[in-house]
Parts: sequence; structure tokens; C-alpha cells
Amino acid sequence: MNLIKHGKNDEGKYELEFVIEPDLFELGLKNAFHKNANRFNVPGFRKGKAPRNVIERMYGEDIFFDEAINALLPTEYQAALAVANIRPVDNPSFELISASKAEGVAMKASVFVKPEVTLGEYKGLKAVKKVKTDLDQMVDRQLANMQERNARMVEKEGAAENGDIALIDFDGYVDDQPFEGGKAEQFSLTLGSGQFIEGFEEQIVGHVAGDEFDVNVSFPEDYHAQDLAGKPSVFKVKLHELKKKELPEMDDEFAKDVSEFDTLEELKADIMKEAKEEVEKNAELEVENALVEQIIAAMQAEIPEVMYENQITDMVNDFAYRLSQQGLKLDLYLQYSGQDEAALRESFREQAIQQVKIRLALEKIVDLEEINITADEVQEEMKKIADRLGVSEDEITSSVPLSEIRNDLSINKAIDLVRQAAEVTEEEVTDADQETAAQD
Repeated sequence: MNLIKHGKNDEGKYELEFVIEPDLFELGLKNAFHKNANRFNVPGFRKGKAPRNVIERMYGEDIFFDEAINALLPTEYQAALAVANIRPVDNPSFELISASKAEGVAMKASVFVKPEVTLGEYKGLKAVKKVKTDLDQMVDRQLANMQERNARMVEKEGAAENGDIALIDFDGYVDDQPFEGGKAEQFSLTLGSGQFIEGFEEQIVGHVAGDEFDVNVSFPEDYHAQDLAGKPSVFKVKLHELKKKELPEMDDEFAKDVSEFDTLEELKADIMKEAKEEVEKNAELEVENALVEQIIAAMQAEIPEVMYENQITDMVNDFAYRLSQQGLKLDLYLQYSGQDEAALRESFREQAIQQVKIRLALEKIVDLEEINITADEVQEEMKKIADRLGVSEDEITSSVPLSEIRNDLSINKAIDLVRQAAEVTEEEVTDADQETAAQD
């Protein structure tokens, strides 16, 4: 391969003009001939036995050109990229300039490349680490959740209240006519859950098991069934029974039932330990995010749109995979959610732009700081991934490129470098402080 010239065009793409040398092209033509000889019927020769020069005279000298060029092009293109020292970020388009046995093949490749990045300061940045002080409340919430998960349902006497579970029959009418989906028997409804249209559950409150009564409500103006939207309706309801949650006592027996611990105090201590670890991890992540935000705010780069689109595609594919793990296909999800793929892609755009900018900034730090990853570090990371996924290291090697693992490790080192060089002050906060900040 002989790289003739390279540089950006008016569209912002990088163009490379290169030549596949005549001797290599000839080798490609020979291979194409041997691969396709059996396709040609030439008078005076058995099928597949006609010499190449005879086939070329009969069908044209360029009969094998396309196949030879297509076979050689991927390797020659990669060689041109290496010589030009550029990193493409999408698939190239190719233009054939000329091709002949005597002079070889002249090609032009056009591709978007990784942009040049200029950073501001990335050392000595300032950030605030928010240290939560109300961990007792986190422990109490976790214990309350454990109580809820281990609650049992018991039959309730007396009038229905929000939080009760009502077993009901209902039969709905609009304009004195029944409508599709308006009838059910032995339906279990948690009162106050907002599962039914506004006003329905509220009119069950106060009734007792055995009551039969009417519920008068109106469908919302934006109801999904247009023939019902905005219309008043009457539901004839029979309340069969009421149940309520009975929470277990918060004592040592509870701790034994829900955990590996013998006492409630041991359980609380373990939850507190996990809470501290979670709070510390989240606080450190917020610090890193704040530092990276400052870096990309000062970063300068002409980022091609295709990088954002590729990131969005990756995110959509990941979303589709996670749906498949739940037994749901993407097209069915889109149908249920009332959106198309274009709307889904747009919902990922802001996050994709942020991720692309962060990656470019941290890769630039890797270059500037000459961060290197050793073979031992790559091997250790592969083992961690394999252990986490429950597969062998060979499976990881075959499915994840080593360059990708090495790049991710170098990015992590860049983040560590920025964090270690930062000036971080601590600030004590509570849940109430964080809720106020979120509202602001």
C-alpha cells in the first residue's frame, strides 16, 4: 500500500488516497480467478479448466477486478489508517479512482475520525463531597422495607380504609350500556394505589364486606380509549372481603427469620455497615462526576454527529438486551409505550452526548499523562469480569477485545488521576438537604 495523500475535506470527513501496488493486485487477481474459474464456460475447454488469459479475453480484462479489490481493500485500508495515524469513528465510504494491472488500484476512502481534543485544567479542580449524616434513617427505612416484604395478609373487620386490599366484583356502564373491559369478578384492589380511575377507590373506602353499591366516576379527557374519554360512568360494585397487611414484630425472632443474624442489633449493625459503604460509594461517584463535568465544560473539540449516533445505537441495543432478559421484545415495548424507535433514540440523545464527551476528555488525559496498562492488569481485569459473569476467562477473551479492556482500564486510571489531584472538601448533608437541592 502506498499512501498518496490524506486530510480533511469540506464535509469534515477525513480522506485518504492510496494505491494497492501492482504486484499485490496481481496476487488478488490470481486468487479471484482460482476462486471463480468454475463459473465460466469457455468453448474448447472443460468447465473450470480455461486459462485466466482466455477468460479475460472473452469476458474482459477487468472480469476479476471487483472481487480482487474487495478482497484486498480491508487490509489495505487498515494499513492506510496506520500510516496516516488516524482513528476512524464510523464505517468508510470508498471511491475507485483507477484500476489497471500495470499501475495497480488507486482508491479514495472517506471517513469521520476521532476529533482533536483540547482540554483546560484537569488537575487541582475543586469539588464538594457530600457526607450523609442521617444514616439511622436509612437503616430504619431498610428495616421497614424488610417488614413490608415479610408482612402477611389477614382478613379485616370493619370499614375499608386506604391501604386495605379489597376483593370486589364490578360492572361498568356508560350511557346505560356495558363497555369492553368494564367488568371483572374477584378483583384484588389495593385502596389508595391509584390503580383505577380517579374517584373509584375513594368511593370504596368506608364500605364493609358484603356491601353492594354504585361508584360514579368520569373517565379522564385523555383516556386511551377514545369512545370513553371524558364520559361519566357507573360501576356496580360488590365488596366481598377486606384484607390488610400485618407487619411482623421488630425483634430478635424477626432478625432470625429474615437474615443470617440471631439478634435485631446484629441485623441493624450489618445494615448500618452496608449503608455506610453505599453512602461513601455514592459520594465518591458524585465527586468524580462533578470533576468530569468541569473538564468537559472546558473541553474544545469538533465532535462529528456520527459519534453521538453510534453511542445512541449502542444504548438502544443495550436497552433491547435488558428488555429481552425480562422476556420482552423492543418492538412490543415500543407498541406498549406508544412511541417509535426515533422517539426512543431521541430520549437517549442527551445522555449519549454526555458519554461521548466524557470518553473523549478522559482518553485525552490518558494520552497526555502517557497512562499505560500492563498485561498483568488486563489479565486481572479479565478474571474479574469472568468471575462476575460466571464464565471462563477464555469466553471473555473470545467475546471482548483485549484493546477494549485495556482502554477501559486506562480510562479508569485517568479518573483516579483527576480525583487524586483534586481539592475536595466535605459537607455534611441529610435526606432533607438532598430533597431540597433536587427540588431547586
